Amino acid sequence: MPHSRTRYTAVAITLHWVIAAAIVFQIILGWRMGWGPKGPATYALFQLHKSVGITILLLSLGRIIWRVMNPAPPAPVGQPKWEKIASHIVHGAFYLIMLGLPITGWLIVSSSKTNIPTLLYGAIPWPHVPGVAELPGASKHVWNLAASTSHELLVKLTYALLALHLGAVAKHQILDRDEVFSHMAAGAKPGWGEPRAWLAAAVLAGVIAAGFLFTPSVKLAPAIAAVPAPAPAPPIATPAPALPAPMVANTVADAAPKPEVPTPPAAWTIDKTSTLGFSTAWSGQAIEGRFKTWDGDILFSPDALDQSKLTIRVQIASAATGDDQRDSTLPTDDWFSAATHPTATFTASRFTKTGPTQYMAYGTLSLRGVSRPVHVAFTLKIKGDAATAMGEADVDRTVFGVGQGEWAATDQIPAKVRVRFAITATKEISR
Repeated sequence: MPHSRTRYTAVAITLHWVIAAAIVFQIILGWRMGWGPKGPATYALFQLHKSVGITILLLSLGRIIWRVMNPAPPAPVGQPKWEKIASHIVHGAFYLIMLGLPITGWLIVSSSKTNIPTLLYGAIPWPHVPGVAELPGASKHVWNLAASTSHELLVKLTYALLALHLGAVAKHQILDRDEVFSHMAAGAKPGWGEPRAWLAAAVLAGVIAAGFLFTPSVKLAPAIAAVPAPAPAPPIATPAPALPAPMVANTVADAAPKPEVPTPPAAWTIDKTSTLGFSTAWSGQAIEGRFKTWDGDILFSPDALDQSKLTIRVQIASAATGDDQRDSTLPTDDWFSAATHPTATFTASRFTKTGPTQYMAYGTLSLRGVSRPVHVAFTLKIKGDAATAMGEADVDRTVFGVGQGEWAATDQIPAKVRVRFAITATKEISR
């Protein structure tokens, strides 16, 4: 008969200890997420917190199914009625937090305006709560507020339940000296000297230490080795913000010495080996990225600068920093608003020569629905029909509204974003 057991089944015991360890570890992660400024390290902790939460949810569902199929052992003989009632209440409350905490956390993520996808342990896609992520902004805010409030209340309930549960176990083991602890630790005897009790205490201390000491890896994109540092350019005084490198990089010009016979502007084809990279920082940690998709139309001759012109188009949603979850936020309204403004465009029709291989491009940058006049220095070398241009530019992201809400501040992510470029281009053959 099921109630002839004196302890839980091996499956129930395993699930109990694994879920208990995960909850304690999760609590420590939650504390760490609230300390200090936000940054890549905190972001990595948040991703791990989500993964552990979903794991607890799945394990808890399995625990409930197993509990239905395998009832708990009977209470100790002679246990007061009030203790039995209190035990049932505490156990029911534990099931509430085991399900409620991950579900409310799941709702928080699903109703977040940044709509960050969930990858369990960085590898397994996990969907948002069906229907919540697609709600209008106002409705999502209501869901997010309700879920956040509920989550905080359940966290506080968890603290109280853990204190009650540990206190009750100590009472049964030391004062009452009954078999309650043996229900979850086969063969355990009552009293101070039970080694299984001390082992459980040591494991608890180890889980707490792991929660404080474990640091998940922070994925940062590698530096863009193909983009060399540019030759120094003369100081530029300009009232306009610097041009982002993607717009500057394709300003390929012929820097060969001016021939005796003026050469009309030629069309140039940008090679696929060209790179457009950008760098910034998050709470002091460097982040490197690039634009994977961009193109341009260039008509240029160093002998006909007044007739030269270019148009560069960058697909904003192609921005990548090496972290899929972080990159998924870049096209959102908080950053580039790619759904409304999918393309950033730079056009220039005025150029000046500032040195043997140095030029200046003057034009207009349109980014996120904002257009501003900009000019950028670049160096260029020509050999036959091949041209190479390289340089870097500092862009004030706040001028273009890149970074909304809490991200508009520059204490964690600076206003200045440096963009580096290394361009190769081939002169088109006239027909």
